Amino acid sequence: MIGKKRRLRDQSDGPATIIGETATVQGALGGNGHFVIEGHVEGDSQLHGLVTLSATGRWTGSLEATDVIIAGTLDGDLRATGKVEITPSARIDGSVTGASIAIAEGAVIAGEIKVTHAEDVHHFQERRNS
Repeated sequence: MIGKKRRLRDQSDGPATIIGETATVQGALGGNGHFVIEGHVEGDSQLHGLVTLSATGRWTGSLEATDVIIAGTLDGDLRATGKVEITPSARIDGSVTGASIAIAEGAVIAGEIKVTHAEDVHHFQERRNS
C-alpha cells in the first residue's frame, strides 16, 4: 500500500481555497480544487474537489462536491460523488449521500444516509488524537 493514502485530507494536492473563521459567504459557491471552510457559508454549492468543513465551520444550504470531510455543522443536505468522512465533532441536520461514507463515533446526523456505491463495510477505530 505504499503511495496510497487512506484519508481524504492526506490525498489533497496543491493550495486550498480557505474561508476563514471570521468570514461569512452568502450565495452560490462553485469551483474546482480543495476548499477549507472555517467560517460560515450560507448558500448552495457545486464544487469539484475536496471540501473540508472544519470544526469551527458552519454551512447552511446544500453542499455538493466530489469528496467531503465534515467536522463542523451542516444545516442542509450533503451530496458527494466520491467519499464522505464525518468526524466525531460533526453535526448534520439533513441527508448525507456519497459513494462511500465513514462516520466516526460521536458524530450526530439527523437525516437519511445513502451510500451510492455498494462495497463491503469497512470498520475502523480512530487512532490519532484530535
